[in-house]
Amino acid sequence: MDDQEIPTDIWVFYCAKRLKQHWRTVDPEQLEELAADLAGDASLRALSPIAAAALFLEPVMLPDEPA
Repeated sequence: MDDQEIPTDIWVFYCAKRLKQHWRTVDPEQLEELAADLAGDASLRALSPIAAAALFLEPVMLPDEPA
């Protein structure tokens, strides 16, 4: 394992936490499942969990809403 690589369970936790900031009414378990799915995408997994969540959320963000 690369020294910079975040363990998957920690990556999923922080990704789900960021998704929860956007979708506050969605069941946290569903967001954790989504984050786990995102972790399965090599291009997203190469990013930090916060950056991956922001990239995933781009299509649903308002232009003036922070990622």
